Amino acid sequence: MQVGIDRIGFYTPNKYVDMVDLAHARGEDPNKFLIGIGQSKMSVADQTQDAVSMGINATLQYLDQIERNNVGLLIIGTESGVDQSKSASLFVKSALKLNPDVRTFEVKEACFGMTAGIMIARDYVRLHPHHSALVIGSDIARYGVKTGGEVTQGAGSVSMLIKAEPQILTLEDGHSAYSADINDFWRPNDSAVALVNGKYSKEVYLDFFQRTFKSYQEKTGIKTSAFSALIYHLPFVKMGYKANQLAIAGQDASTTKHLEENFTASAKYSREVGNVYTASLYLSLLSLLENGSLEPEALVGLFSYGSGAMGEFYAGRVVAGYQNVLDANATQQMLKRRQKLTIADYEQIFNEALVLPQDNIELNSDEEPGYWYFAGTKDHVRQYKQK
Repeated sequence: MQVGIDRIGFYTPNKYVDMVDLAHARGEDPNKFLIGIGQSKMSVADQTQDAVSMGINATLQYLDQIERNNVGLLIIGTESGVDQSKSASLFVKSALKLNPDVRTFEVKEACFGMTAGIMIARDYVRLHPHHSALVIGSDIARYGVKTGGEVTQGAGSVSMLIKAEPQILTLEDGHSAYSADINDFWRPNDSAVALVNGKYSKEVYLDFFQRTFKSYQEKTGIKTSAFSALIYHLPFVKMGYKANQLAIAGQDASTTKHLEENFTASAKYSREVGNVYTASLYLSLLSLLENGSLEPEALVGLFSYGSGAMGEFYAGRVVAGYQNVLDANATQQMLKRRQKLTIADYEQIFNEALVLPQDNIELNSDEEPGYWYFAGTKDHVRQYKQK
């Protein structure tokens, strides 16, 4: 029995900042952001979008196409949780009207959270082959206005259905993991923005990639040339590019060409959205599937990284006809519908979103009809509504 990804949904908020505008406002050469970091645009979440609402919206992209009564597990991986106790997944489960017997919880380990959820879901489906599992990565990357990490912010969610005999990607047996207790990035309970040692975090990311990729190859005997694509967690596009350059070093011209071309395809959406933490690797996967060139049974390697730190490399094979259950036009419309912000408006919206709204004051969303949003708190209970 094959287990893997059967559906993918994506959501990003309806506002963005252009990196050229941001570079000019910060007195920087635009190429520092466009080429040096590898970003063109950055989605911006206002007060009405959070990990819950974005996760709902991503899942709604495909919910009507699946047997929701077969869903037995719902997991959210996030580092943008909305409560210190209650799982974000319970709000999502309620909005999606899933059955009350669905097992649901939240997973946290920085940007690794969605991968952890997928591994749990894979094992669940293997034991319960007539059930499926929803796994959602949903995050808002925040470092602060006029900070060193500002250009690597973003917001969005990716949702997946994991089931037996999937229609998009089957997950291969085997993986390689590596973890260490380090402080390259973290967000204390008393901070609305993340703290990061940028240079150190880049070094750790590349080190963890090399360790897990090498270990995976040693365990499986699979050579670099066997992969049709290698995709990465992308805190910013240039970070994954550096890892990919390490992977293709010393390879023949044909291998180098297709791995470079498919990396470019996998980074297209991240370049437009920015950092989405737990969802980042899987936005890369969606971008590869919708913009790359993959044959049936093509082997795709996935590198997941979460600061603090946890790294894992695993692989999947593309299912013939996967294009039939994707909607690249919907993704393009999702990106095109966004409103470009002035830098002044971006700074105001960003800073307002760092502050909890006053209790019993209802928030209104400027999203399109049909999307869900955070409507504020009523007697300190979070309220979610559909536009």
